[in-house]
Amino acid sequence: MARSGKAVICRELNKPVVVETISVDSPKRGEVMVKLAACGVCHSDLSATNGTIPLPPPLVLGHEGAGEVVEVGEGVSGFAVGDHVVTSFIYMCGKCSFCAGGRPVLCVEQGKALVTPPEGTPRIKDKDGKPLNIFSGCGVMAEYATLSVDNVVKIDAKIPLDRAALVGCAVTTGVGAVFNTARVEPGASVAVFGCGGVGLNAIQGAAIAGAEIILAIDTMQSKLEMAKKFGATHALLSKPGEDPSKEIKKLTGGGPDYAFECVGSGALAELAYKAIRRGGKAIIVGVARATDATSFKPMSMVFEEKSIQGSYFGSCVPRVDFPRMLQLYMAGKLKLDELITRRYKIDEAPQAFADLESGKNARGVIVF
Repeated sequence: MARSGKAVICRELNKPVVVETISVDSPKRGEVMVKLAACGVCHSDLSATNGTIPLPPPLVLGHEGAGEVVEVGEGVSGFAVGDHVVTSFIYMCGKCSFCAGGRPVLCVEQGKALVTPPEGTPRIKDKDGKPLNIFSGCGVMAEYATLSVDNVVKIDAKIPLDRAALVGCAVTTGVGAVFNTARVEPGASVAVFGCGGVGLNAIQGAAIAGAEIILAIDTMQSKLEMAKKFGATHALLSKPGEDPSKEIKKLTGGGPDYAFECVGSGALAELAYKAIRRGGKAIIVGVARATDATSFKPMSMVFEEKSIQGSYFGSCVPRVDFPRMLQLYMAGKLKLDELITRRYKIDEAPQAFADLESGKNARGVIVF
């Protein structure tokens, strides 16, 4: 049966989000309905409200969620009512060469689940009965959501759901970029550009990996103070538009082995590449606007063997990496409690987005 509840919706680009009552259809074959307990307020959701990520409104936001299964569709065998789950925003066909090769973030069929579940039919309607799009197959900034079983990962019920939600994006994107994409080794030097939710997780991922020097770079002193709590050994306050390359090289003994761009800026991607030492690797994690661009000197790539690489969702395999992240949390090695700097009620969602844009939080979480 359909269920009603509140949801956070982008009605118009570049306008504040709104909270409305929606109706969520029961799951079809291969789907489950989840009653959400928490949803992180991610910069990608903000990017959907301003057109950086081109998903058409009206759009139910949210992709970093956790909750409890309340209905199970036909043919579902791996989930049962009462299971605790974390949501994943990537679609995995399971058949293409990338899925078969263990790289589902590169699945060639991802376009099937951009604004609906993979089956293709809208599941959510507004109070007037009009269909609503959902963020990347999820739309979990809502009290209820119907999702494909490929968009949920079962977790240990002992883990608090507001903490567990964070592995659905920020934690896995940042830590995964270190573990899976860069494969940072013990004793390495690392620079992280941008100390928001993803950058802080790249920092703590580098600390867990055993990096010796971890340099946090940001334009806000408050973010640098947070970065130190997550494992940064050095901090550099950088003014917008300036080139801190010389200071970065000084603090890292000639340039870091790895630089992570966690903002979504062509200029910062260029700076990350410029800053790394010979043989170094620049990892581009942040999502920039489609019109943004960067540049580098190909000669340096050849003679200095530098490289630049993208990292989407931490190059993760959700059903492998989500439990791994949560095991690290349960072992006291991964900081999730400290990431949540404010919890919001769903009616406070406009304030949560305003706080995100101003950089107040490490992570804001809407708790239902």
